[in-house]
Amino acid sequence: MTDELRDEYDVVVVGGGAAGLNGALMLARSRRSVVVVDAGAPRNAPAAGVHGLLAREGMSPAELLARGRAEVRSYGGSVVDGEVATATRDGDGFTVGLADGRTTRARRLLVTTGLVDELPDVPGLRERWGRDVLHCPYCHGWEVRDQAIGVLACGPMAVHQALLFRRLSADVVLFAHTEPAPAGEQAEQLAALGIPVVTGRVAGLELAGDRLVGVRLADGTVVERQAVTVQSRMVARTGFLAGLGLTPVPHPSGMGEHLAADATGRSDVPGVWVAGNVTDLAAQVGAAAAAGASAAAQVNHDLVVEDTRRAVAAARQPLGV
Repeated sequence: MTDELRDEYDVVVVGGGAAGLNGALMLARSRRSVVVVDAGAPRNAPAAGVHGLLAREGMSPAELLARGRAEVRSYGGSVVDGEVATATRDGDGFTVGLADGRTTRARRLLVTTGLVDELPDVPGLRERWGRDVLHCPYCHGWEVRDQAIGVLACGPMAVHQALLFRRLSADVVLFAHTEPAPAGEQAEQLAALGIPVVTGRVAGLELAGDRLVGVRLADGTVVERQAVTVQSRMVARTGFLAGLGLTPVPHPSGMGEHLAADATGRSDVPGVWVAGNVTDLAAQVGAAAAAGASAAAQVNHDLVVEDTRRAVAAARQPLGV
């Protein structure tokens, strides 16, 4: 089910994940005309369930989004399937163009398009992503507790990731892959917790049917593992914002690229707010939803200020002029 795209809205929300839908819910409850334009490619689609979200523990991502869409519509908001291709300044608002040629106008934009996980070039990682190839101990760690876990080093957070997963299993191995083997304090930490380091480039994953059973090194050695964790490089989905001069910048953590914003979600472009993983790369579903609600409240406040200013100006205008 998708709604018809109208010519104009108070707010166009670009992206229909937890941040976008919760933002739209807040705006619709404030009696704002709001539409969520969603391309239908949620980051967590491969996951079996959402975890760490109070009262929704284990719910499938698809069901969570379906419920969110229904709640937005119940307050008069709209949800439209489509991919936003362009956003350009149009007077004191914006024109939003979809990839299929449809357009609409918005007084404000709330961008919640999330991010793309860029994985190392190792055969099998993408195919197993969200199943037994994981990245977050809080999102998926419980599901692989007490299993043989391999941590694939591909960035500065590899040792930290190994330490986190060691809380969940006594059998954790760090694969140095293309990174230097940890030294100094990091090596001491790994040794103290019984986390061995395997050097040598990882060539791929070993499967038995539809089950991960090991990590294969370039020299042919196979290390038995039941799950592999990897630190993806996370890049915000923002190509459609180029016309507004909004482009991703390196995240301070070194984890990837995000859209910079202040604490309220306000971007560097007046009238554009951002929320969720597009700006906070590490946000889980609950944090993303909360950020969407917070940013939406700021958007509504900004519109109230503008509406009030216009009403005062109109009230001061002499009758008949």
